[in-house]
Amino acid sequence: MQKLLIVIDMQKDFINGVLGTREAVDVVPKVISKIKGFNGEVIYTRDTHDERYLESQEGIKLPVVHCIKETEGWRLMDAIDELAIKANSKIFDKPAFGSMEMVKYVSKLYEEKKVDEVELVGVCTDICVISNSMLLKSTMPELKIVVDSECCAGVTPESHHNALNAMNMCQIEII
Repeated sequence: MQKLLIVIDMQKDFINGVLGTREAVDVVPKVISKIKGFNGEVIYTRDTHDERYLESQEGIKLPVVHCIKETEGWRLMDAIDELAIKANSKIFDKPAFGSMEMVKYVSKLYEEKKVDEVELVGVCTDICVISNSMLLKSTMPELKIVVDSECCAGVTPESHHNALNAMNMCQIEII
């Protein structure tokens, strides 16, 4: 059996772009170190919107244009992108907080007994990390799911901690 690392939305717009935070900038070296030291497959997600973003439900509730496909802000942080390219890693573009395509991929690995533990890192803890971890847990309740709190950042420190507590209550291990 093996572990799988899922790197959630480590994109420029969420790190040092229009929705960036100091906390997100601070986790970048930790995420890079985690990826480099990980013994197993690493996959990635990218928040992906189109030019009609502001017309979407998310765009109406969060009217900050971000992660428009093929823009600079949509790209993974350079050092992380280089690691993904070097390893020929799978990258799942997702139009919403969670990626059903990524969950289907992990589910297939789990069914084939090729993975018995999944670890998530990335941003934002309180939106996309929690959404993807809950999708995984709902689909595969016996799969061990771990979130590395030191390699995640939320919209605010308070919402980061609230999301970690919520995931912990849903039997997702927080380290």
